[in-house]
Amino acid sequence: MKIFFWTLLATVTLNLTAVGQSTNAMNTNKTEVATLGGGCFWCIEAVYERLPGVISVTSGYAGGHTVNPTYKDVCGGDTGHAEVTQIVFDPAKISYAKLLEVFWQAHDPTTLNRQGADEGTQYRSVIFYHDEKQKLIAEKSKLAAQADFIRPIVTEIVPLTKFYPAEDYHQGYYDLNGRQPYCQMVITPKLQKLEHKKVIEPTPQTPK
Repeated sequence: MKIFFWTLLATVTLNLTAVGQSTNAMNTNKTEVATLGGGCFWCIEAVYERLPGVISVTSGYAGGHTVNPTYKDVCGGDTGHAEVTQIVFDPAKISYAKLLEVFWQAHDPTTLNRQGADEGTQYRSVIFYHDEKQKLIAEKSKLAAQADFIRPIVTEIVPLTKFYPAEDYHQGYYDLNGRQPYCQMVITPKLQKLEHKKVIEPTPQTPK
């Protein structure tokens, strides 16, 4: 009887462990990551922070050859990095394709190495795909978006090799510094335009 009891207990324990491991695996697979560059990362970050289904947005650097670049390094234009945002999102609430639809509206993808007054390769328009599925979606999205622009889209679509988070003071920049001149002249009008078109949700509070 005791042997039967311990055998049964061991079986139940193993089954529960397997269920727990399976559940953890499913939880891990609930989020996906996108890495996009469309000019100053303060702008793109502010846009994607206002999309339902987006869990987190981190400003950083990608696409260069220097290890652990600083903001000063990247601004010098010699590291090869672009200012980007890495977006963690719930694909059950917002698709990668939808993120790209917003991407084309959040910046001008027809200007080479420039967004407004921000000029340099660090401000280039670029999609860093994480796998072949994202690559195919990005290429299809780019072709579809071209119909909305007179000039050719110059956005690069390249594999992500390494992402470096930017310094802490760049994170959540607009929400913390929204009254500064750059934010008022560049980011606020962009957000208002996208809010008016119902692309993003309204800013929940007055920027500091």
